[in-house]
Amino acid sequence: MTRNDTPASDLDAPVDYRIDADQTAWITLNRPHRHNAITSDLTAALTTGLRQAGTDQARVTVLQGAGRAFCAGHDLVEEPQSDAASRRWAQGLQDVTRAMRQLPCPVIAAVHGYVLGGGFEFALSADLVIAARTATFGFPEVGVGLSVTGGVTMLLPRLVGPLRAKQMLLLGEHLDATQAAGLGLVNWVSENDDLPARVKNLVKQLLDKPALSTKLAKRALDAGLENGLEPQLELEVGHLITASASPEAAAGRQAFRASKTR
Repeated sequence: MTRNDTPASDLDAPVDYRIDADQTAWITLNRPHRHNAITSDLTAALTTGLRQAGTDQARVTVLQGAGRAFCAGHDLVEEPQSDAASRRWAQGLQDVTRAMRQLPCPVIAAVHGYVLGGGFEFALSADLVIAARTATFGFPEVGVGLSVTGGVTMLLPRLVGPLRAKQMLLLGEHLDATQAAGLGLVNWVSENDDLPARVKNLVKQLLDKPALSTKLAKRALDAGLENGLEPQLELEVGHLITASASPEAAAGRQAFRASKTR
């Protein structure tokens, strides 16, 4: 969380979006003077950026933060003054979660510095998380009289178990990157200076995979959070049929057979 008696106004857009030639979308939280703390403008721009990545048919999306932090959570300068305003605020955060989960391509959260509150929620909603070693994670909401949003109450217990999730939310304890990785909240921990190169390497690995199979794998795994066994089994059959009929699958099988004859 960030509070400042004299809030600075953003000179630039709160979120920067670009897509490169290999169809990787780069979305950067761009309020470095506030440690990328969350305002309603930032959540709206982030949702727009994620949807734009879908429109642009991005094959991978990277979410990162400018400056010294990924995201310090709710900017307490912008405090809702009514129940209706609080609802709009919460729904704005939840729109980010929806957009990230609905985006067909994998989303990588590349995090450093503060990864707190809503910033932690953004990371939880991503498909893969790579963290700088000095990243600090936590949910301080209860301690400042707020409550988590963004699907945390479903996603977090499934990752760390209900007891650990309650400990994290009720006590607001901070975790370093190694602790977060140990709990399954982070895939990889990188030395700070190596983070950009590690992210680019991870992007390349994903781009080297068949695009359709990658999208289907993400969709099936996300659906598995909500489906019962039988609907999930049927979804897997449908995905297998779709993937097997694709040109990428035919090329992959041909390459595999060729490798066996050498």
